[in-house]
Amino acid sequence: MDKKEIREIIAKRSALELQDGDVVNLGIGLPTFIPNYVPENINVILQSENGLLGMGAVPAEGEEDKDFVNAGGGHITYKQGASSFDSATSFAIIRGGHVDVTFLGALQVDEKGNLANWMIPGKKTPGMGGAMDLIVGAKRVILSMEHTARGNHKIMTQCDLPLTAAGQVEMIITEMGVMKITPEGILLTEINPVFTVEQVQEATDAKLIIAEDLAEMKQA
Repeated sequence: MDKKEIREIIAKRSALELQDGDVVNLGIGLPTFIPNYVPENINVILQSENGLLGMGAVPAEGEEDKDFVNAGGGHITYKQGASSFDSATSFAIIRGGHVDVTFLGALQVDEKGNLANWMIPGKKTPGMGGAMDLIVGAKRVILSMEHTARGNHKIMTQCDLPLTAAGQVEMIITEMGVMKITPEGILLTEINPVFTVEQVQEATDAKLIIAEDLAEMKQA
């Protein structure tokens, strides 16, 4: 499975978590591809934390506008009626609890819903950015991420990297399946049929709880 296919699988499944009328923040990287797969019957307002409400899909190659970028510097489009504003206003929206759901990437997440996504000790880092505010300000926190990193576990029993926030993650979506954080641990609710449960567990440090009604992973 190549990087493009992995990205599409995760973004397509993530898009199904969107509900009509949601205000949605997308983290840098993989989550920025989610707008490409929003169901036609769902109308959401996408926020870019550098100061935009009304973000559209990723522009086609050659159609980028250098004046429209997201917080990570990636090119974006905008919808009719979009509004732009300064970062102070953008973070007032986030900190005020007006974001319904945020999709973020992760370096690590653990079975208690703790998230580490801002630095690896000893390596250069651009800083935490808005992740800390988003994780505690959004009503739902969903991780859209690759299941492993160069074969190393990312879904842990306990994070060993510096935390961005504790106990805030609700759901994890990877190319292997969909997992929910529960008081008992990480519950595998959907599985990509190209993998077995044993393969998903092998790629996961935390002990997974397998849902009795484990379903095939949905796609937008």
